[in-house]
Amino acid sequence: QVQLMESGGGSVQAGGSLRLSCVASGYRYSRYCMAWFRQAPGKERERVATLSNNGRTSSEDSVKGRFTISEDNAKNTLYLEMNSLKPEDTAMYYCAAESYCGGGYAYWGQGAQVTVSS
Repeated sequence: QVQLMESGGGSVQAGGSLRLSCVASGYRYSRYCMAWFRQAPGKERERVATLSNNGRTSSEDSVKGRFTISEDNAKNTLYLEMNSLKPEDTAMYYCAAESYCGGGYAYWGQGAQVTVSS
């Protein structure tokens, strides 16, 4: 059974940094497409960054240059390094996994709250 568990959320002031972690279990981690999503109150969920099966990364324009997605295959862990945080980055952040990128994601973590104050 695929399980994803996020950690590392918290509250910071604008300009600060946080690193989210997502530990995966129950499947061969390195063969999956992994992504970070976020959802702010009253808004739709949006994709933040993706790490594809072949190691390519992509991110949304709003976080480019500030957020970095990475992984440690030995630890079955996905990361999201977030720098220069802004109040508009406040949201619940979720990691997600699927066999291949480009479609929906079948597997989701429980979420980690990130709150950025001005």
